[in-house]
Amino acid sequence: MKLLPSLKEIESAAPAVDSVVPPTPAFEWPLLSARVGGPLWVKHENHTAIGAFKIRGALVYAARVLSREPGVRGLIAATRGNFGQAVAFAARLNGLSATVVVPHGNSVEKNLAMRALGAELIEHGDDFQAALVHSEELAARRHLHWVPSYHHDLVLGNAVSALAFLQQAPRLARVYVPIGMGTGICAMMAARDALGLPTKIIGVAADRAPAIALSFAARKLVTHPSSTRIADGMACSTPSTEALSHILKGVERIVKVSDDEIEAAQRAYFSDTHNVAEGAAGAGLAAVIKDHGASPVEPAGVVLTGGNIDAVEFSRVLSSRT
Repeated sequence: MKLLPSLKEIESAAPAVDSVVPPTPAFEWPLLSARVGGPLWVKHENHTAIGAFKIRGALVYAARVLSREPGVRGLIAATRGNFGQAVAFAARLNGLSATVVVPHGNSVEKNLAMRALGAELIEHGDDFQAALVHSEELAARRHLHWVPSYHHDLVLGNAVSALAFLQQAPRLARVYVPIGMGTGICAMMAARDALGLPTKIIGVAADRAPAIALSFAARKLVTHPSSTRIADGMACSTPSTEALSHILKGVERIVKVSDDEIEAAQRAYFSDTHNVAEGAAGAGLAAVIKDHGASPVEPAGVVLTGGNIDAVEFSRVLSSRT
C-alpha cells in the first residue's frame, strides 16, 4: 500500500493544478453555524470548472500517465457522473479521447455534461459496480488506459484543495467528508497529516449505501448493495481495499445518514447559503446536523463536494419536507 501524499508532494503538485482549477473558497456561513450550534466552515468544491471536487485528481492522474506512458491515446473510466466529467476534462486538456461507462438510469444532466466535455458515453449495468467491471473489460479490448476510481495520483490532486481548506479555515476540530470510493477523504487525511494537525476526520456514508461503514466497523472489506435514491456519488457496493486501509488508520469514525437526512441538508444548504448541493454533497452537512449536541462547540468543517443534480430531482428535494 502506497503512503498518502506528503506535504512536499502536495505543494509540488499545487501550481500545475491551481493554474487550471483555481482554489475554491471556504466560508463560515452564519445561518449554517446557527443551525448546527457552532462555527461551521464550508469548502465549496461545487465551484470548480465541473462543479465537483474530483477535477484536480484527474488532472494530476492524466499528467502523470502521459509522463510514464507517452503512447497513451485515450482514457476510460466508470462513474456516476462527477468522476467521468473530471476524466473527460483532463483528457481533453491533454489531447486524449475519453470514454465513460455509466450504469443505466444515470443522471441525465451529468450524462449531458460528460458528452459536452467530449466523452463517449456508454451505459452498462444496473449499478456502479457493473459499470466499473465493464469499463475495465473495454479498456483491454479497445487498448485504452483504464483510470481506476481510487489511485494515489487522484488523492494527490484532491489533496491540493484539502490542504488549502485546512490552511484557509481556523484550526478545525473536525472535518466531515462524504465517502464514495475514498479519494476525497484520503486527500483530507493526507492534508491533515502533512500539516501535523490534530483535526479529526469523520467519514460520512449513506445508510442505503453502507458498504464502507460496514467495512469500517468490521475492520475488513465488506460488500453490500446500494439502494440510495439521492446520493449517487456514494453509491458504491465494493470499497477500494487501499482506500479502506488508509481510512481504518486515519478516520475517527463514520456517520451514516439517511436519504431523508441528506435531502434535509440539501435544503439547508440552499436556504442558508443559496448553494446547490447534490445528494452526496449534502451528506456531509447531514452528518454535522446529526452530530449536533454530541460534540464540543469548536470550529468544524465540511466539504460541499459537488453541486451537480438534475433540475427535476432538485425541485423534488426542495418541495419535499419528509
